[in-house]
Amino acid sequence: MRKSYKGLLSIFAIMALLLASACSGGNETSGDQSGDAAKDGAVSAKVGVISWLTGAGAGYGEAITNGLKLANKEIKEQGKVDIELITEDSAGKQEQALSSAQKLMNSENVSAIIGPTLSTEMKVVGPEADLNGVPIMGTSTTAAGIPQIGDYVFRDSIPESLAIPASIEKAIEKYDVKKVAILYGNDDVFTKSGYDTMKKVAEDKGLEILTTETFQKGQADYNAQLTKIKNTQPDLILCSALYNEGAVIMDQARKMGIDVPFVGGNGFNSPEVIKIAGDAADGLIVATPWFAGKDDQKVQDFVAKYKEEYGKEPDQFAAQAYDGMYLLANAIEKAGSDDRDAIRDALAETEGFEGILGEMSFDEEGDIVMEPTVLTIKEGKFQLFE
Repeated sequence: MRKSYKGLLSIFAIMALLLASACSGGNETSGDQSGDAAKDGAVSAKVGVISWLTGAGAGYGEAITNGLKLANKEIKEQGKVDIELITEDSAGKQEQALSSAQKLMNSENVSAIIGPTLSTEMKVVGPEADLNGVPIMGTSTTAAGIPQIGDYVFRDSIPESLAIPASIEKAIEKYDVKKVAILYGNDDVFTKSGYDTMKKVAEDKGLEILTTETFQKGQADYNAQLTKIKNTQPDLILCSALYNEGAVIMDQARKMGIDVPFVGGNGFNSPEVIKIAGDAADGLIVATPWFAGKDDQKVQDFVAKYKEEYGKEPDQFAAQAYDGMYLLANAIEKAGSDDRDAIRDALAETEGFEGILGEMSFDEEGDIVMEPTVLTIKEGKFQLFE
């Protein structure tokens, strides 16, 4: 199990507090009793949430916070853990995410953090949380190296290094793929990480990479990149993008007469792709731990509750947030208090947790262990890719 000097510091701090209490007659109490068992016996804790709620990627943040709120509502009703969620908007920006994290850790004194939304944001927030000894769990961060940031950093979103190979392998089997073109956003940690994985898998599988094209976040015209790709006549296009850019790329590709399938990174795993691209989204292949059509009672109960609460079907980001909330609540219950180190240790010991995503465990680095499912968009909806 991973250990940190922060746990030792925490022990010294507790000993100092006990000594101070003894010297003063033991009559003083802290103004913040959130870590004590609540009157009804529930363990109380404050949890910070950093989510992308405004701007171009707000669809991710909306799904994530919806999943968190629904799970927390159920958790409160169960009566074992009472969590107060304090949510901050990062707007998808590193500096705003970092500022939000500092506020949550220092002013709000949260026991743990869920988020932020993007791997790019986690690259700056994760080290700060680890330095302060605050357990932090990403529910949508899939770039390489996230859990390796530090002992206090976890994620329940499957990394691109697991998802993308599964998608490409299925596509190769289905379409007898020999030649591919790659297109990716080169100004974002997440999309660059997806590209690295796509390139490696293509090389490992002996596929010919005909061309590699790049774009920037917020770009609107992809004619130049798509024209080069079309002229190479690939069997498959590998694209690492967030849903806004990804959907527009697919729309423009279809209008140019490019009809080969796309394999997308994790950023494509959103109904927003279908909403933006329409019929042009058909043929997209992605791997995900979440499939709303799965014949499982837990899954169907969640889908029904989510639709009743929010009027729409939950996507992968809502599902991962929902399970992430339960994973954290389970750790808080096991810790028996809002102590940050105890919660971290309980998270690290999570094994065989049954969620709507399936059976989950954390490995020794804090990365999630679970099996992905490969989906495709067909007739305007995500379906099993067979």
